[in-house]
Parts: sequence; C-alpha cells; structure tokens
Amino acid sequence: MAGELILIVEDNEKNRRLARDVLRATGYATVEAETGEDGVRLARERLPALVLMDIQLPGIDGITALGRLRADPATRAIPVIAVTASAMTHDRQKIMAAG
Repeated sequence: MAGELILIVEDNEKNRRLARDVLRATGYATVEAETGEDGVRLARERLPALVLMDIQLPGIDGITALGRLRADPATRAIPVIAVTASAMTHDRQKIMAAG
C-alpha cells in the first residue's frame, strides 16, 4: 500500500500535520481536508486508497460525510478509518451504522 494516496479529513491542524508527517515518512502520499464537505469532494475527485476521517468536524460531521461516501458508487468501496477522541459506545455504534 505504500505510495498510495491517503485522504486525511481533520480540522485540527496539529493532528492533520502529525498524520501527514507519519504517513509521508512511511512512503504514502497524502491529501488533506479540514471539513467534511471538502473531504467528500476530495474523495470523489482523487479516489484515495484510504480515508482517515475525524468525526467532530465543522459543517457536516464525519458520520454524515461517511454516509455520503457510502451513498456514492464512486466512493462506496474506499476504506474509512474513523478518528475520534470519543470512547462512548453510542458514538461507535453510529459510526459503524454509517459504514
């Protein structure tokens, strides 16, 4: 998978930079979005191999963005890893239900 494109959707610049630096140091290419809307748009345009999606985002949240990716045939199969500080069971259930 090294060399493939990973989309980082994260509104916190420090978290985004950390993810980008770690991924690039291990050979991955990255593209970044600060909002759920931009994340969905970039996923459609760039078709990354993987999306790292923050759940608490400005505008549409990560769960809504994930739902939009799953509803679009072009992005439906892209693996998404939810990134969140929340450890609440109901949040995990909402994320899993969204895809």
